[in-house]
Amino acid sequence: MEKFKTLLKWYNLTAVIVILFVAVVFASVESADVGKVRPDVINIDSIKTFGDLERPSVPFLHDKHTDAVEKSGGDCKTCHTTKDGKLSQKFMGWDNKNQKAAMDNFHINCIGCHEDSMGKGQTSGPVACADCHQKSSAISSSRQEMGLDNSLHYRHTEAYDNKCEVCHTDCESHVFKKGEETTCRHCHNGEQAEKKVTTLEQAAHESCITCHMTREAEKEDSGPVKCAGCHDLEAQKSVKKISPVPRMERQQPDVLMVKTGNEDLDKPGKNRMNFVAFNHKAHENYNDTCRVCHHESMSACNSCHTPEGSEDSKGVSLEQAMHKMDRDQSCIGCHEALQHETQCAGCHGLLSKNRKKDDASCLMCHVKPPGGAQMDESLARMMIEQRPMQSQTFDAQDIPEKIVIKDLSDKYEPVDFPHRQIVNKIAQNIQDNKLAAYFHADKATLCQGCHHNSPATKKPTSCNNCHGKPFNEKDMNKPGLMGAYHIQCMECHTNMKIDNNGCTDCHEEKK
Repeated sequence: MEKFKTLLKWYNLTAVIVILFVAVVFASVESADVGKVRPDVINIDSIKTFGDLERPSVPFLHDKHTDAVEKSGGDCKTCHTTKDGKLSQKFMGWDNKNQKAAMDNFHINCIGCHEDSMGKGQTSGPVACADCHQKSSAISSSRQEMGLDNSLHYRHTEAYDNKCEVCHTDCESHVFKKGEETTCRHCHNGEQAEKKVTTLEQAAHESCITCHMTREAEKEDSGPVKCAGCHDLEAQKSVKKISPVPRMERQQPDVLMVKTGNEDLDKPGKNRMNFVAFNHKAHENYNDTCRVCHHESMSACNSCHTPEGSEDSKGVSLEQAMHKMDRDQSCIGCHEALQHETQCAGCHGLLSKNRKKDDASCLMCHVKPPGGAQMDESLARMMIEQRPMQSQTFDAQDIPEKIVIKDLSDKYEPVDFPHRQIVNKIAQNIQDNKLAAYFHADKATLCQGCHHNSPATKKPTSCNNCHGKPFNEKDMNKPGLMGAYHIQCMECHTNMKIDNNGCTDCHEEKK
């Protein structure tokens, strides 16, 4: 009995030493990462498919484990299963029907691997529950979304000699259909339960990584196989860019008339608005990817967005799809976003707040065609070619060189406002902008950036015609003259990132 007690004491002491050793090893492994951000942080929470988690999810550093497995002579198949020759995201032995079996599978394999490494005297991970199931992780994720822009798409096309069938197959028949290729999101759109297809994340990791690994094994140029290779910001910046990107030919039109797709409504005089001539080829060059407009399918907008809205468009009508100001995919939304770029934001930052929609602004796109003209591609081409493509302003002698702002001079000297210099600088900033060239074709348009409520004319009214020295108590939305000057000037400087907002940057103090 005494012998048994002695053995038990030694056993307990040994267990304590082992636990302390493991804790020290784990601490040394993780301490180097405390407070860091990494692109490979994955939360293992698969068990939640069975219900609420008993313990917190497990923050898992994927690339760190990949490196450790490679050092031991293993590869991705050490942890992942394969299906149809492709690497699966599923963890080996995963059982999606039995909660206990799924939990045991993680514990046996993960802890077993850690214990095996420790037995070999190697640095390893934790074996205690709380060391994996942490309430808050010391490491946060810096993962960036990754996708194929036009440059990267072209590089893949070139690598496979224009064999689109390598990636593009019909999601139902799994057969390649020339000319009907669409985006991955068209099938892998989160409705996998109904369509029996994988999610976009699963499809991308299984297909892309398997392809990269295969090419790497065959000593061919390949892409990354680790998280950081795609999802690290610096890695993304280092991806080789093709410029200009050769046009992707899918029998798409160069120009077209944007119509409703309804034969009755597409007849002349049947629609309440004129059709819009659209330069498709030019817009291809303006964007990094076709998904900017064709968010899933490569078909025409009106095939989903009907005049009334359809199930495929989730009820969004064609008019809404083209005019929603808060959506980058819409025409107006995209133009609105571009107006907030630095060279445009000085004027449009303020104009956007007080913009009044009128028939004139609509007619900039909905141009009335020549009477009796056929609403076809040739008309669209003619209308596009006739568009003014030169941003204009008045001749130098018609623009005051300097304006002295002296209405409010009290503590400071009057301000010598370099009027002509500022107008010329604004014109110079947008001279290569085709969108601005069309919408600023009228010589007085640039003037309205500051003279926002004045008619578009060579001699707009003075600020004090609207803004009194004291503000109008009956119109709290109209600032007084001092407020108007400071809001207009200082907000323009801020929007255009001009560091010139101190009092004495504009005013000289009175002696």
